[in-house]
Amino acid sequence: MKYLYVLLLIWISAATAFAQELYVNTEPASNMATNSLGVRLENQGYFKPDFRNRTTLELMYGASKNLMVHGSLYASNFNTLNSHFEGGSVYAKYRFLSVDSVQRHFRGAIFAKVSAINNPIFNQEISLEGDNSGAQGGVVFTQLLHKLALSGSASYIRGFNNTQNDIPDGNAYNAAAWSLSAGYLLFPKNYTNYKQTNLNLYFELLGKANPGYGQGYVDAAPAVQLIFNSVFRVDFSYRTPLWNDMTRNSENMYLVRLEYNLFNIF
Repeated sequence: MKYLYVLLLIWISAATAFAQELYVNTEPASNMATNSLGVRLENQGYFKPDFRNRTTLELMYGASKNLMVHGSLYASNFNTLNSHFEGGSVYAKYRFLSVDSVQRHFRGAIFAKVSAINNPIFNQEISLEGDNSGAQGGVVFTQLLHKLALSGSASYIRGFNNTQNDIPDGNAYNAAAWSLSAGYLLFPKNYTNYKQTNLNLYFELLGKANPGYGQGYVDAAPAVQLIFNSVFRVDFSYRTPLWNDMTRNSENMYLVRLEYNLFNIF
């Protein structure tokens, strides 16, 4: 019994350390638990000038303590009159750095993403989340300081030709993206068991530049997150431009996400 109690305290301590790193609009350098499976259902969109939205089904798997992979499918009416299946993407992240201590750590990871999308191209933004076929590679670092987690990422995106339409300007195949994220664990004040509901607050800055067009944007994306029984997660976010001169779907967009995690599936 004493051994089980010690294990429970360790597990609760780990839950406290990672809750505020579950960013809504970006990924941290930390990975999900080994042999765990996450299922996400997400909807994001805007209401003006008319209602447009995209639904994403995503599966996540913790292959090891250093490697996790995602697979996503997209459907939307952003670029057509009716909602339709757009394609999919695969994402992988490998953690190469981990400096851990009590209630704090510093971690670094590299990530890559490849997408295959069947959409006409209308926007200047290269987005692999349903808009563009392409590949992305980058690096992310995350610092945990008790209840506060800070993270930053930078990446390069290479757009490919979509099935229906080529990118009109060859110089516009290249883009750069970056993010700065902060997450704070507001509740519970102290952990006593894994069934306590977590309330996390986030603020993220999301930026992208397309040198081929000489344009870009910087968005602010505040978010609220609830975690129930340490396995079920609900996210709410809204991103709004601080600066923008790029045509894109992601401007002034809400996000709602449901996620359920299964641990030790093998």
